[in-house]
Amino acid sequence: MTMEIKVLSFPADSPPLSVIAAAKLAGITIPTETSGSAPTFSFSNGSKLQGTYVLLRYIGRVANFYGQNAYEAGEIDEWLDYTPVFSSGSEFENACTYVDKYLERRTFIVGHSLSIVDIAIWLALAGTGQRWDSLRKSKKYQSLVRWFNSLSAEYSDSLDEVTATYVSKRGLGKPTAAKSKEQQGVKGDVSEKGKAGSRPSFEVDLPDAEIGKVRLRFAPEPSGYLHIGHSKAALLNQYFAQRYQGQLIVRFDDTNPAKESNEFVDNLLKDIETLGIKYETVTYTSDYFPDLMEMAENLIRQGKAYVDDTPREQMQKERMDGIESKCRNNSIEENMKLWKEMIAGSERGLECCLRGKLDMQDPNKSLRDPVYYRCNPIPHHRIGSKYKVYPTYDFACPFVDAKEGITHALRSSEYHDRNAQYYRIQEDLGVRKVHIYEFSRLNMVYTLLSKRKLLWFVQNGKVDGWDDPRFPTVQGIVRRGLLVEALIQFILEQGASKNLNLMEWDKLWTINKKIIDPVCPRHTAVIEDRRVLLTLTDGPDKPIVCIIPRHKKYEGAGEKATTYTKRIWIDHADAQLISANEEITLMDWGNAIVKEISRDQDGNVTQLSGFLHLEGSVKTTKLKLTWLPETNELVNLTLVGFDYLITKKKLEEGEDFLDVLNPCTRFETAAIGDSNMRNLKRGEILQLERKGYFRCDVPFTRSSKPVVLFAIPDGRQQAVFK
Repeated sequence: MTMEIKVLSFPADSPPLSVIAAAKLAGITIPTETSGSAPTFSFSNGSKLQGTYVLLRYIGRVANFYGQNAYEAGEIDEWLDYTPVFSSGSEFENACTYVDKYLERRTFIVGHSLSIVDIAIWLALAGTGQRWDSLRKSKKYQSLVRWFNSLSAEYSDSLDEVTATYVSKRGLGKPTAAKSKEQQGVKGDVSEKGKAGSRPSFEVDLPDAEIGKVRLRFAPEPSGYLHIGHSKAALLNQYFAQRYQGQLIVRFDDTNPAKESNEFVDNLLKDIETLGIKYETVTYTSDYFPDLMEMAENLIRQGKAYVDDTPREQMQKERMDGIESKCRNNSIEENMKLWKEMIAGSERGLECCLRGKLDMQDPNKSLRDPVYYRCNPIPHHRIGSKYKVYPTYDFACPFVDAKEGITHALRSSEYHDRNAQYYRIQEDLGVRKVHIYEFSRLNMVYTLLSKRKLLWFVQNGKVDGWDDPRFPTVQGIVRRGLLVEALIQFILEQGASKNLNLMEWDKLWTINKKIIDPVCPRHTAVIEDRRVLLTLTDGPDKPIVCIIPRHKKYEGAGEKATTYTKRIWIDHADAQLISANEEITLMDWGNAIVKEISRDQDGNVTQLSGFLHLEGSVKTTKLKLTWLPETNELVNLTLVGFDYLITKKKLEEGEDFLDVLNPCTRFETAAIGDSNMRNLKRGEILQLERKGYFRCDVPFTRSSKPVVLFAIPDGRQQAVFK
């Protein structure tokens, strides 16, 4: 039975903003009317639901805004119980403080996607009008404002219309004339088949998708590590599986033993886990080799496939020119004889391949008798030397997709011309048709995503391995300092668009900075080269140690010990900027006046002396400098910056990447750091004051071995630390 919402009724002075907004975001337009009773849905069959949060939960379930699993749904219920506190005047700012702290490392209130809790809290804030506007302009709730602004930008059409209609500067009020759109009314129903309604503009629908009946696969070839391009495919598959309450499997397309290994399988699974991909099971195309062999033989017997011994280059030329192979009209008996030679891996069999008999005149060249099977004597990483013939991806994929019950195959648009081939093979095999959904491949500037080209860098020692921070692999960019949450947010912001985009890395690193900056601890480093000693004549004769926060605005970062001494180190570059008798600010200490400056014959500052002027105002000084005490507790550091592996933003068709290799892509700078950096753990992210963000790659083990810190781009500064 179709459940159509006929009308939403509510008191004129108390509109259920979250319900109205959630319905708009779900594409469910509901006629409204004012009444004296609590907010109520009246359905076409005479049923009613009453109460703001009852209605909100209804929309949440209908529109898949209720979390991606039972646990997230429970979290949403907890937050909905908390949300009414925002309407309590005296508790409003306490609630803002609580949610602000909670959002420090989160993009959404629950999970990694929009839910009814985000909508409810956003409207609870916006519904106060002037009160929230003034707090939003202050710096009091930075994480909360970041979250609020992010939702405002992402869902502006729906949210702006609701607030413009129902919220005045003073807060909630009666609907304005803008309400007329509501009254036009479109059926706010969800059919019993459960088809999803329309979504915000950045979202799209899978064709013929039904709630609870969608089955998807993420199918990498185990010939390399997962990179940022694969991440988009993996996350989009998960997004659609969750949105339609369906299933997602991981399948390894292991049809080419020459390129594949168990190392790649293990690391792909590791990367999939890193991305937070939840899958039902892991399968392998090699599980279906017996079925595929049987299918191939059936096609030979039906005259829909033939064995061809044409040399590869000649075959490619004939396909381009639409010339039929001399073997195309061989008898079924001859084809079966040669097929058995292929299976045996004999000398004669190694000269042959199996081709589909489609249409050599088709304008779509993918249909010009594609190769279905090739000989390959190399042992397979899973099944050893059992087979000497292996199916091509183009032949295996349509069959295995149908066999495993996949309803929708997500493929990047580079495969567009081969979609017709995919469907033709399914037709010839007599298997169920699978919907193809195309999305644009994620391309990044100055970046190679071809596994063949990435393998060249590994094999030729140009990088340290597949997890090298210069690589676009998941392990590489995480090692560089990217949080997975930033990567997920970046990719989901692209949506499932079919437009080809060349993306800037800066956008990704900017998202990352917004997440790490509010929480990562602050430390101090001084560049080793020509560092300068500043003697403070009235400084402490004995070192004084004080405990201060590692992050002034985030208690969770912990504390650190800062030592104050008579002689302190500063960067040579800073020393060069100081004039005699200039008052400077020493960060985390106070002001000082530099009296004497010593220089060498080249004009480089070698030594400074001066005295403290702690009563001085930091507002009056031009230079605010970082410094380190002269003690034997300082830690040796190696600061490492990276550049792109190639010097061109985008390679043109046919252009050789070897012609645009960047000759110098790693830069190391020796430095000294504060004593607290002995406690850094591998993978910990920190900010070196005035130098940028870093990730600890090699932690402290002994004084003679430096701590290695990788510079993290922030989206503004050059990504190379020099």
